[in-house]
Order: sequence, then structure tokens, then C-alpha cells
Amino acid sequence: METSDLLKRVRQIEIKTRGLSSNIFAGEYHTAFKGRGMTFSEVRAYQYGDDIRSIDWNVTARYNHPYVKIFEEERELTVMLLIDVSASRNFGTVSKLKKNQITEIAAVLAFSAIQNNDKIGVIFFSDRIEKFIPPKKGRTHILHIIRELVDFYPEHKATNISVALQYLTNAIKKRCTCFLISDFMDDHDFEHPLIIANKKHDVVALQLYDRREKILPPVGLMYLTDAETGESVWVDTSDKKVRDEFEAYGIERDKELDRIFKHAGVDMASISADEDYVRSLITLFKKRGAGY
Repeated sequence: METSDLLKRVRQIEIKTRGLSSNIFAGEYHTAFKGRGMTFSEVRAYQYGDDIRSIDWNVTARYNHPYVKIFEEERELTVMLLIDVSASRNFGTVSKLKKNQITEIAAVLAFSAIQNNDKIGVIFFSDRIEKFIPPKKGRTHILHIIRELVDFYPEHKATNISVALQYLTNAIKKRCTCFLISDFMDDHDFEHPLIIANKKHDVVALQLYDRREKILPPVGLMYLTDAETGESVWVDTSDKKVRDEFEAYGIERDKELDRIFKHAGVDMASISADEDYVRSLITLFKKRGAGY
């Protein structure tokens, strides 16, 4: 992409997603993703109704009057985006490629993070780690992330989510909130690495899909190519049995994903490439906020 076109695209995404994160997601994000705990703020004189367990006995002894410790919620988070950049993201049959939807959602999450004074970092992965952007704060850092989202070209086409989760677990030492953004078209078993990652961090899964990956239209013979393996096959979509088997396979795949996420204790939202992702994200945030 030419530099001028890239900057224009980055600017368009910034205007749209920064507005969404400011006007729509700010409160929901703050509630859904809390800090790591409580941090000491100050001491003050004991007041009627204060919890006696919060009394600071050293200060109390010094002044011969009861004082209590005051704590505040530690708000600062580290947010990591684990973004699938395998070849299957370059698919879209309606208004958007999955890649473009992923870019906007990641940008919204990034702006939501910095507006809450959180650090944000990114791990791009295919069947290996393609690029790691360490977590930082600030608008300049966010624009760097968006440029990479728009114009990053991976070296490999396949998918291995386990590799990304293992890298996250090893590379990020302190607990973080992690958004795993993928279509989850992965033949590898990533359940165990997901469980381990979610014990150390707070993992949230966002599944991006195209409707034609679930239901085939009856349009006759179609020549389909797997973007990741290069394998091709002719499919007769006028055959109802073929369409029914394809749909049944998609349903079973989604059921298995749902089972994996529930077993791992991971919240998940499924978002179509051509739908408005705002409602799905707000529903997810409210669900998490209600759980605190």
C-alpha cells in the first residue's frame, strides 16, 4: 500500500474507532476490565462504621488515636491483542473481509485501553509468532499499532493458536487482559494452552467469521481453495445434501469451540465480518461487568 493511502486509511480508522471507544465503550470497558486489585492510598482517622481490620496499628500507637488504611482500586491494566494474521482472514463475501473487521475491532479496543490509562500491546501470529509489539501507552503507540494492523503482511499462511498462547504465557510476566482475535480455523488442539494462559491472564476470545463459512448458497458448481493450504476442490452447491453436510460441520465446529471456551473459563463473542460489531462488544462487556 502506498504511504499516502496507508496514512489515509489509518486516519479513517482512528476517527471511527476513537469516537466509538470514547462515546460508547468507555464506561462498559472500565466496568468489564478492572485493575489487578487494591493499592494503598493514605491513612486517616478512624470513623464510626470503619472496618476494624483496616486499622493501622503502628500509626494508631504513634498518635494514641485509631487510624485506618485507605485503599484505592489499582486501575492500570496491561492489555494484549493476540491477532490471527493467517491467510483465512483474507476472506469476505458481503461487505468486508474478516481482516478489515479485525482491524477495526482491535483499534476500538486499543483506544478504549489508552482512554483508561492502560498499556496496550500486540502479538501477530500465524502458525508462529509473526510480530510482537510490547505494551505501551499513548496515541503515537496506538497509531503505530493501527498502521501495522492495516499494512502487516505475514510470512506464513497457516494457523496455530497454541503457539500464540504459549508465547503470551511466557513473554508477559504480569497478569494482563488478553483479547484473542481469530476465526479459530485451526486443526491444532489449543485447549490446554488456553487453560494455562487464562489461569495466568484474563483471556477473552473474539471469533470473526463470514456467513459463507457456515452456510453455502445454492449457486451450482463452485471452485473452492483453502487459503492456508492451497488445496482446491469443486463443490456442487446445488446438491442439498452437500449444503446440509457443510452446515452441520459448521455447527459442530462452533459447538466444540463453545465447549473449549467454557471449559477454559474464557468469555467469548462471535462476530460476523459484515455485521455491526458494536452491539456484540457491548453485550460482552456488560456480561463481564455483571459478573464482578
